[in-house]
Amino acid sequence: MNNAQIGFILKVLLLSTGLSILIKYGGPLVQIPATPINALIGISLLPLIMLIALWWRSKEA
Repeated sequence: MNNAQIGFILKVLLLSTGLSILIKYGGPLVQIPATPINALIGISLLPLIMLIALWWRSKEA
């Protein structure tokens, strides 16, 4: 592995750790009611973001 790959892996690891800590300790502070619509939004948001990102990338190629 070269330094660029190690740096990328460390960045992803640190970002993942930071996001995990934010969700664990900051999540209970956000008052989101447990409704079916909110569950649907929570489940569908990440795939929708990935769809848009991959579509945008394919348009640029």
